[in-house]
Amino acid sequence: MKKLILGLAFAGSLMVNAQEKTKSTSPVTFGVKAGFNASVLTKYDGYDGYNNDQKLKPGFNAGVFVNIPVAEKFSVQPELLFSQLGSKTEEKEEIYNLNSVSYRREAEYTKTLNYLAVPVMVQYNILPQLYVEAGPEFGFLLGGKNKGDVTNINTSGNTTSTETTTFSGKIPMDLHNKFNFGIGIGAGYYFTQNFGVTARFTAGITDIYKHNNGDAIRNNAFQVGVAYKFK
Repeated sequence: MKKLILGLAFAGSLMVNAQEKTKSTSPVTFGVKAGFNASVLTKYDGYDGYNNDQKLKPGFNAGVFVNIPVAEKFSVQPELLFSQLGSKTEEKEEIYNLNSVSYRREAEYTKTLNYLAVPVMVQYNILPQLYVEAGPEFGFLLGGKNKGDVTNINTSGNTTSTETTTFSGKIPMDLHNKFNFGIGIGAGYYFTQNFGVTARFTAGITDIYKHNNGDAIRNNAFQVGVAYKFK
């Protein structure tokens, strides 16, 4: 949280300084934005008898931005956002033994990852009010939470026993990469000089885990929201 507050304060000071230096001559603008995240982690297929199904998890993003024109139709827009990523997961694992004995494990849980995200978008204005964008996003993990249920089902002959455990707790930060990198593409439309709507998809490049011996698990997110420029 301290990192988030310091980051927002730093970005705010940069934007205020930029505005003061270029009040009358520069088209540089700054603003605020907020929106909805629909995020998912890439699927880990595992091995025979194991199934992992990832579903979209809702979250939100909010922060500040600076829009810096660099040519007639091009601009660069750095942003500083608090962004919730993660996924809803359904896991099923089944193991068969001899003598009609089987074990089945089923889990449903939500993984929430909180990031301080710094997208740097290059925007192209198709129309004065309509733009498309693309660029990198740098993320810094602030923390997160795992929450869900695990059900163990044991069958031996005609007898079946079931045990369900509920869990909730902070993610183990030592097992997660604190840095996240992705590539975003998107678009936006401004109804007025100040108010607009935005949409962006960001595909993760880096693994969220430090020591992952299997398939890389990456963040992916679709974001929609609103933006307000101060002019």
